[in-house]
Amino acid sequence: MKIIIKNKHYIREIACFFCFVILSINTTLSVAADRYLAEDEDIFELSLQELLNVRVTSVSKKSQRLVEAASAIYVISNDDIKRTGVTSIPEALRLAPGINVARISAHKWAISSRGFNGSFANKLLVLIDGRSVYTTSFSGVYWDTQDVMLEDVDRIEVIRGPGATVWGANAVNGVINIISKTAKQTQGGLLVAGGGTEEEGFASMRYGVEINDSSYVRLYIKGGAKGEFKTEEGENSGDDWSNFQGGFRLDSKLTAKDTVTIQGDSYHTDENLTITSPDFMSKNESAENAGWNILTRLNHEISNTANYSLQFYYDHYQRDELGDVIAKMRSDILDIEFNNHFALSDRQKIIWGLGYRYMKDHFFEAEFSDISPDSRNDQLFSAFVQDEIAVIKDKLILTLGSKFEHNDYTGVEIQPTARLMWKVADNQHLWGAVSRAVRTPSRAEHNVSVVVQIDPRIGAITVEGDNSFQSEELIAYELGYRYEFNNVASLDVAMFYHDYDRLVGTRIGGYNPNTGIISTFFDNSSEAETYGIETSLKWAMMDWWRWDVNYSFLKTQYHTSDEHQQSISPNHQFSIRSSITPIKDINLDVWFRYIGKDQGINAQSNEEHVIDDYTTLDIRAAWQLNKAVELSLTGQNLLDKQHLEYMQETYTQQTEVPRGFYGKVVWQF
Repeated sequence: MKIIIKNKHYIREIACFFCFVILSINTTLSVAADRYLAEDEDIFELSLQELLNVRVTSVSKKSQRLVEAASAIYVISNDDIKRTGVTSIPEALRLAPGINVARISAHKWAISSRGFNGSFANKLLVLIDGRSVYTTSFSGVYWDTQDVMLEDVDRIEVIRGPGATVWGANAVNGVINIISKTAKQTQGGLLVAGGGTEEEGFASMRYGVEINDSSYVRLYIKGGAKGEFKTEEGENSGDDWSNFQGGFRLDSKLTAKDTVTIQGDSYHTDENLTITSPDFMSKNESAENAGWNILTRLNHEISNTANYSLQFYYDHYQRDELGDVIAKMRSDILDIEFNNHFALSDRQKIIWGLGYRYMKDHFFEAEFSDISPDSRNDQLFSAFVQDEIAVIKDKLILTLGSKFEHNDYTGVEIQPTARLMWKVADNQHLWGAVSRAVRTPSRAEHNVSVVVQIDPRIGAITVEGDNSFQSEELIAYELGYRYEFNNVASLDVAMFYHDYDRLVGTRIGGYNPNTGIISTFFDNSSEAETYGIETSLKWAMMDWWRWDVNYSFLKTQYHTSDEHQQSISPNHQFSIRSSITPIKDINLDVWFRYIGKDQGINAQSNEEHVIDDYTTLDIRAAWQLNKAVELSLTGQNLLDKQHLEYMQETYTQQTEVPRGFYGKVVWQF
């Protein structure tokens, strides 16, 4: 296995990271915190009925049963991640209905919920243990640097639809919350290693120790090298990459009612890629990305019906976007959040919170882009309140709430919601919701100037930011139904209608003969509506045989003059997964997916590009050699030698995802 670290500043970043670790531990251990998080049950050992009763926290920032959540939520368990053989968070998200996951290259992804997919998808809020991984540069997520040790993930809570009332701006079409296990749950050692064709080599190690009878800590380190994808002609595309990451988590019970969690990570990636620059010259580029974060969360239980939490995190990263061609930047984010939950009566529960975020970035000079001003400091102030009312006790629950924010781009934003949950019967739940959510402007939409094409006959075509660009707005209507069949099967159906206003578009600013530049500007000229249905069926056919079936239908309609030149997400997505344990200690998992026709936009030629529908088949076979060792072999994308899933909107070479195989060994000690 080959893992290369070239960044000469990386040692400095590691030093800064561990300085913050020491500072946070010394500070936090002297402060009162919350009730210790009770050790969760092992989801691998849960029955289907118990899986339906798994408690989630992402809908209302409080623990509640999944079946009683008035939202389109799907939980990806640790066992789901393990048995499908996925090696990254983006791959795991394919398990959820309504989530469109398309791989652009070996290290780039397009991921969205309920449409509007692309490499710069900006309507999905992603959190890792409550820390937002949103970036101000394009209001989205850099998926290539969002890595965790998958064996330590407890669950991934996937919400389709607005989550803005509790999570704020940019939680427009969904919220993904990646929740890791507590340090108490990960005691002892774990070593994972493997390799294959595309997953050329990977290894990770975690070790957890008990400090005392109320404090636990774990440390981990991981790294890997991934092979390059293929061009349409079957040639190597030159987009291989490697990554390295390490981190820790400490959980401590300070008193009977106070707990503290401190965790952090540091990472570095080296990425290669082939680009086509605006002058249509092919270039081989490399990009280095590095960063670190530290998070502290304090919880206090006031009584059986009241508690509060205080969370702080600091996130630093620096990255190259297409080498030095487009953007080289660094960012620092400080976030503080307070939440309080209490019961006014046995029929009314209140949760409210306050938040503050400070964001500082700096962009360096690049060959074909400019950000002016090159550095900017932004602040975000927020508050939210949510009232859960039992209109009919244990039967009809009404939830009303709103988020109030002030940002430095558009000022005050208000994002309310009303949700109703009706328990039709013990095994049936019906819910509905009406919500407003906004996506605030990014740095690019206000301050960028980027060359997308150079034509020797007329000059350059640029896209410019505009300080008058406003927030995109969504009004969403949702209806859902959950049904449990005799503890052996469950059906979850969600329907939605989304009405979007002030979506990002462009206007032509004219031709300047002195500079030879045709300028276009970002504006809020687009409108759209989407509607669809998302279904999920879980069926425990036998004690040793389980089926998971998902289907999603999505229809997108733009109401603009250039609607044919917009990204269109697939109308149909289908997934069926069979998990079999034919004999003790042998697991076999088969996962088939169908993804309908997609449409992307090549910004350089301003032309739409149709991505044909495709099918994939993944198979994983595993043998539990003994209590400590598991061996597995996984084949991915087995139906085709290679296939196209998406294309980068600008600059990077179009690549296709190849068939791959890898073996893996897991040793617990």
